[in-house]
Amino acid sequence: MAALAGNFTDHSVFIYDADGNHLINTTVTNHDRDAKQMQVSIMPNELKVNDNCKLLVLASPTPCEFQGKVKKVGGNKFIAMFQGHEVENRGAARYSVNTAAVIYTFICDGQPYHLHTPVKVVILNISTTGVRFRAPFYSFQKGDIFKMHLSINNSRKDLTAEVMNFIDNEPNSSDYGCRFVEVVT
Repeated sequence: MAALAGNFTDHSVFIYDADGNHLINTTVTNHDRDAKQMQVSIMPNELKVNDNCKLLVLASPTPCEFQGKVKKVGGNKFIAMFQGHEVENRGAARYSVNTAAVIYTFICDGQPYHLHTPVKVVILNISTTGVRFRAPFYSFQKGDIFKMHLSINNSRKDLTAEVMNFIDNEPNSSDYGCRFVEVVT
């Protein structure tokens, strides 16, 4: 539970409505751990006061998932956080996103090998334990470990992930399910 003990200020956060529909990728501008609340740089217009939401904070070393409720004091909206957890099992909720990323380094026998031509991918969904992305048909095998840049609101997150499974989508692309090895914030 190391990530839950930290401060999420300046971390990227994916915000979803209560049904799990992706609303926005934004940044935590203020996190009060004792009061269990956070402010974000952009509050989704779809969320009104007292609406429930779901949050996926890209914390290091493990992303954290929270249930939340939009609150307002004075003129300031914030999200009251509850039920936070780090998940290390396959039962982690998956949240749909459609975000570009770039794989720039392979890790082979513990050594990094930088790619001359990075592989552009599209993140299809994300959870507290990993990502599923679509890449050009050919790309990776189960057990491959790589580093990728994920761009969120003009901020770049570096992730290290390992391919756990893949599905070929003939003839142009494949979908890869990966677990997080490390998230650098």
